[in-house]
Amino acid sequence: MQAAEQRTEECASARVKPARTVHAANVASDTVSLLGALPIAAGVFGLKDGKLWVHALNSRFLEIAGCHGTPEEFLPTFIHHSGGGGGDFVRAFLEDPTRSPDQSDYSDGEGLAKRYFTLKLAPLEADTDGSPRCLLSLVDRTVEIQAETALRAEMLRDSLTGLPNRLAFTEMIGEAGAAPRGPIGRDGKIRPEGHAVLVVDMLRFSRINESMGSLFGDELLITFARRLVSALRAGDRLARTGGNEFGVIVTLRHGIDDALKAAARIQEVLAAPFKLADLEIKVECAIGAAMMHEDPDPEELFRNAQFAVKQAKALGCPQLYKPEEASLARRRFSIETELRRALEKDELQLFYQPLVNLASGRVAGFEALARWTHPDRGKISPTEFIPVAEESGLILHLGRWAMNRAARTLADWDAQEGAILPIHLGVNLSAIQVARDNIAEMVSDALKTSGLTGDRLTLELTESSIVQDPQRAQRVFEALKALNTTVAMDDFGTGYSSLAYLQRLPIDVLKIDRSFVTGMMRDADSVAIVRAILSLADALGMSTTAEGIESVELATLLAALGCVSGQGFHFARPLPAEAALAYFKSRQRPS
Repeated sequence: MQAAEQRTEECASARVKPARTVHAANVASDTVSLLGALPIAAGVFGLKDGKLWVHALNSRFLEIAGCHGTPEEFLPTFIHHSGGGGGDFVRAFLEDPTRSPDQSDYSDGEGLAKRYFTLKLAPLEADTDGSPRCLLSLVDRTVEIQAETALRAEMLRDSLTGLPNRLAFTEMIGEAGAAPRGPIGRDGKIRPEGHAVLVVDMLRFSRINESMGSLFGDELLITFARRLVSALRAGDRLARTGGNEFGVIVTLRHGIDDALKAAARIQEVLAAPFKLADLEIKVECAIGAAMMHEDPDPEELFRNAQFAVKQAKALGCPQLYKPEEASLARRRFSIETELRRALEKDELQLFYQPLVNLASGRVAGFEALARWTHPDRGKISPTEFIPVAEESGLILHLGRWAMNRAARTLADWDAQEGAILPIHLGVNLSAIQVARDNIAEMVSDALKTSGLTGDRLTLELTESSIVQDPQRAQRVFEALKALNTTVAMDDFGTGYSSLAYLQRLPIDVLKIDRSFVTGMMRDADSVAIVRAILSLADALGMSTTAEGIESVELATLLAALGCVSGQGFHFARPLPAEAALAYFKSRQRPS
């Protein structure tokens, strides 16, 4: 591309004529009339001996060019533009219109004075000397582009805090990932080793917003954002990515330590209470970080940092994203999806583990336990799918299914034997069920459908179901007792319940957790704990069941200490329904 100075001779020889007043003899009058009639800025350009010529311009073209309708004033403008991209665009079209583009976007100026145009070309008949000509129309798009720019800026800005928003933040991540890395650049300046994305989540914001109102919440968010800004270094970038969530791009010069130090600075500036109106509010946050690698996917990197935030909430300190943790999370999500489908297709089974009277050796009952054999993955442990069910809410569906299936199985056993068997069936209830489901209605429906009486069912609840909402737990327990069912506290000794609950709630059975039972043969403390639980149960008029009995010695010791019943691999593993019934009959006459 030749410089503008090199076009001086070309421009001096150019013939610049206003279409409305003067035109060269070799410019057809109909062409001039056409230019004058056009509602847009247009001109006729030609190419002679490799030089651009201006044959004619209409008044609108001159006005846009800032020449006030005077063709003589167009010469400096022509010199300026003919040596740049605009001139090259027109020249290439005139040289070969079939292979050259006929439209181009063009800009001129800088800053607020910058103008934007679209150039469109159309071929015309050759001049009388055979030189090519074309019609150039000039569309001023300055107002349109400025409006688009302003709209885009508005779209990328959070209206409350004035910070970039979520969309802008992902673009910022992409820009940071594309930046050159290395200790020293060609300019001699030290370059960052990389970047990290931090997500800062303000905890308990919804509670504050609901209690104090949205205006108060907005003021808190603005003040929170200002404090975050004060914690950042030069080069770090902040955005508001959600209601009470902020994103930070941290420039790393010393690796991961910079990210962890940034998190520490943020926690430090947020440590002081926020003074709003007449209140002082202590605000805490959870911080997750994800390291940026080569060619990052902005959305994926942001999600990784958000995942680390969830870990930070659980552990109470800033967390760095670990791919293995994300893999486990994806597996849990996959299990949730598959479990939902398995429940719909009735693919789960109930197995039954015997509860054996330690004094007589007879089977006193069974505990119903859910088992899942996936068609592709094989057996999936309850320790894996039960927590997923609780987290996702599927435990409500699973719990009702287990209750109905267990009651129906016990009724089927009675029918097969032609008599009511002297056994009860234990069914586990999750704390989620106690909190969110109508337990009494569920049990009542299962009893009515199966034809069982309430004393045939034992409902096993954990201590956590009591601690979460003691008053609701008491209502649930009393409703279950009204159905004449037996209520057992499962995994006793591992939770947080107080002895007051044992005295106040209608609990019939204490199930001693296996963590105490399995250590009894080698740990005197475990024996002392089990002995204390047995004494407590006896004093309160409760029965006892020991879990995790895996040897005859354990069974003998527990029987000697006064434990009523037990379960564990020493007696039998959980069994399918038919095998469980056969086991019951085999233990009716113990040797």
